[in-house]
Amino acid sequence: MSLFGDGLDAAVQKAFTRPAPKNAGPQMRYLVRQLGGTKAVAQMLRVSQRTVERYVKDQIKKPRADLAARLEREVKKRWQPQVRAKARAKAASTGGIVIDARARMGYTAPIGSTDQDRIRHLTIALPPIYAARLFDAQEQGATDDRLQEIAAEALKEVYFQDGGRRAGSLEEVRFTDIEHLEFEL
Repeated sequence: MSLFGDGLDAAVQKAFTRPAPKNAGPQMRYLVRQLGGTKAVAQMLRVSQRTVERYVKDQIKKPRADLAARLEREVKKRWQPQVRAKARAKAASTGGIVIDARARMGYTAPIGSTDQDRIRHLTIALPPIYAARLFDAQEQGATDDRLQEIAAEALKEVYFQDGGRRAGSLEEVRFTDIEHLEFEL
């Protein structure tokens, strides 16, 4: 489970204009249409082709918990790609992204400053450049650590340095022990 990746996906999913299918039958039928056949869906979900066919015909209605989770994740990953792309483009060009985080944050600074890490709860609007960097890194398959580094750079710029108006000698921001993380477009 990827904390930053899942958080970015959840933010984009809030832009959906129609809800994704909730039951197993409609979810399977959607995936079969998207992937062009039951064999591809069966391989992706790691079940037999016959099992997929039975879900499509509503002969099975209630999947196991692990299959239900995989099914929901794969449907949401493919649901409304144009709406998803528009929401990402808007956040990356004009809207920016809001990060709501409760985590241990501190920074590296010259001797004599109060750079001790402490738990902070911040809700900060990040400029579009950081939204673009986060989404680009996510699309390129960046790890959660890399996404966390980008978020830390954004917090350094926007929160700690206030866009260059203070703390000019700040070197590095530490963003660890994340208790809560949520993104909003």
